[in-house]
Amino acid sequence: MADILNISSSQTYALVRSGELPAIKIGGRGQWRVERAELEAYIQRAYEQTRAFVAANPMSRNEAVPED
Repeated sequence: MADILNISSSQTYALVRSGELPAIKIGGRGQWRVERAELEAYIQRAYEQTRAFVAANPMSRNEAVPED
């Protein structure tokens, strides 16, 4: 899971514990399981939040990446 999101295991655990990433705890070793649909929904929400942030905070011409 952490590899897919490109974050640490601790960050993944924090997402699960906060409820941002729905999961269930299974087995005697206390492993967490996240359904693929829940992971995809989390990623979609992240895209939506990013789009909203970009729309609300447009870059000025000075911040734009210069052309080669």
